[in-house]
Amino acid sequence: MFMSTELSRTDPSSLLFAWFSPAFPTGGFAYSHGLETAAAEGWIAGEAGLGAWLAGVLERGAGWTDAVIFAMAYRAESNAILLDVAALSAALAASRERLAETEGQGQAFLAAVREGWPGLAPAALPERTTYPAAAGACCAAIGAPLHAAIGVYLTGFAANLIAAGIRLGLCGQSGGVRVLAALQPLIARLAASAEDAGEDDLGGCAFGSDIAAMRHETLEGRLFLS
Repeated sequence: MFMSTELSRTDPSSLLFAWFSPAFPTGGFAYSHGLETAAAEGWIAGEAGLGAWLAGVLERGAGWTDAVIFAMAYRAESNAILLDVAALSAALAASRERLAETEGQGQAFLAAVREGWPGLAPAALPERTTYPAAAGACCAAIGAPLHAAIGVYLTGFAANLIAAGIRLGLCGQSGGVRVLAALQPLIARLAASAEDAGEDDLGGCAFGSDIAAMRHETLEGRLFLS
């Protein structure tokens, strides 16, 4: 785990709220993770459809993969190991837009952390780093509890996609709140499972989500970048 000299002046809990809030400038609002394709082509509809789709993405798709990468980056004991985790994370992206999504948010996250909290982001991380690798490493630097950090990260991931679903007309604000509340037990379970997970635990089968992300590259009239 990377520990920072800034730690004595930092409250890990408050930073988790800051770093993974919708106001933190990662650009998450610009991505739908293939959700736009699923809505446009009628694969999902309404609040129930959005909730089921996101549960699948979290449990069997990028949600679980991100959680494991986050934990591996958090536990990395050297710069070499951390860079290997980041490279593995990039290699796992299922499509061009998925890679752009995770590296775009990771780049923005690192830039914001380095601007506001100099010294907390490992200097070894390149500017273009996947979001879960960057986030896991930075959370280790502040000594945030791993279980809580993964849970907050996944909650932010889900909240961004719910916001995309609202913009796509799948539900309203109240429906989005209900979906987020319904996903909380799943997020808590995934965070607990990922805390001790490693490379052998990586894998998923959210093929519909992956195909939607690929088809998004040629979708006409797009609102989102992915």
